[in-house]
Amino acid sequence: MDRNIGTWERVLRVVVGVALLVLAVFGPNMAWGLVGVFPLITGAMGVCPLYRALGVTSIPVGHRELHAH
Repeated sequence: MDRNIGTWERVLRVVVGVALLVLAVFGPNMAWGLVGVFPLITGAMGVCPLYRALGVTSIPVGHRELHAH
């Protein structure tokens, strides 16, 4: 599967995902914190199913060949 998430967005997704999961465990909004699983997984994999469905990528044009698997 070809990656469609750029490096900086991947880092941001992982950080946001971890933060939301920490809220799920230690914060008051337990159910909403579980939403953090999606950005964590998509950031770690570098693939977003919604981006794929919409034909979107956040990888710069010159770097797309480097990120394909």
